[in-house]
Amino acid sequence: MTRKLALAAAAAAAVIALAGCSQGSSSMEGMDHGSSAPAESSNADFNDADAMFASMMIPHHEQAVEMSEMLLAKDDVPADVADLAQRIMDAQGPEIDTMNAWLEDWGVDASVHEGMDHGEDGMMSEEDMAELEDATGVDASRLFLEQMIQHHEGAIDMAQDEVDNGQNPDAVELAQTIVDTQQAEIEEMQELLTAL
Repeated sequence: MTRKLALAAAAAAAVIALAGCSQGSSSMEGMDHGSSAPAESSNADFNDADAMFASMMIPHHEQAVEMSEMLLAKDDVPADVADLAQRIMDAQGPEIDTMNAWLEDWGVDASVHEGMDHGEDGMMSEEDMAELEDATGVDASRLFLEQMIQHHEGAIDMAQDEVDNGQNPDAVELAQTIVDTQQAEIEEMQELLTAL
């Protein structure tokens, strides 16, 4: 009986040793990726374009949500404009959460991209935001739509860059959704502007 236990223990030790070797070699294969994300994560496969997309789209979305909240806090906003603002908030809030989770999985510090010159990304300046905050009535709705069209155009450019250059399939899929959804919303906003 003791001999059987000894043989079983030896066999188990051999299996563990072999498993350890194979794990070691597979982890070495991924060493050149420069990613601290765990290999088990479905989002572990990413490149610089994916990290840049999520890092820069989060504050972009946050500003769109802030602009929508500003408008919805005002009186005399036409129902169709208010409905659009609410839909923008409802869509972009969960996307912010998703992208934050990706960055955490990937071990990427989003603050690396803070303060960068975003260029033509459609972000509103502090003055633009103050102007929207102070606007009332139809002027507020018109300004919101004009600013959000510009904002969406910037987001589409950023998202298209991710579609073209990203590696992570989930990030590329979200980027394509942003392109499609926000292009449709631009067309809707242009129609709403003509009706004001």
